[in-house]
Amino acid sequence: MEITYKRLTEKELDTFIVMRINQLREEGAKEDIDIQPSLKDYYNRHMADDTFVSWIALDGNKIIGTSGMSFVEKPPYFGCPTGKIGLLSSMFTNPSYRRMGIAKELLKRVIEEARKYGCATVQITASDMGVKLYTAYGFTHNRNFMQYKL
Repeated sequence: MEITYKRLTEKELDTFIVMRINQLREEGAKEDIDIQPSLKDYYNRHMADDTFVSWIALDGNKIIGTSGMSFVEKPPYFGCPTGKIGLLSSMFTNPSYRRMGIAKELLKRVIEEARKYGCATVQITASDMGVKLYTAYGFTHNRNFMQYKL
């Protein structure tokens, strides 16, 4: 087994979307709609304008791990003077390949993408399983985050 890493391209997008859906299921998401068309539209648009980037891990030709970083901009503030924020998502490793450092390597690569983009901060809504990885990497909890569902 030789694990390799590469940036996601349109060629791998359908498999990436299946893995994203598997991730959401594993995290306990309620499936009440077919989200696949919306995901495909999102990734196509944001990969084209460079506001979404992903690194994937492969064992041969098989995608075994995914990551994603969406870039957003809001008015600068003291904690983020550029106003550019990376929103981390799509962190998923095939269960057979977990605890091998794959997620850590993918995380490192998308964090570097955020740095290149000029982000001053990266945010994630972490699953219980992911908290240990993100904490070990240096993420801290922000108790101010709230959400209003429309």
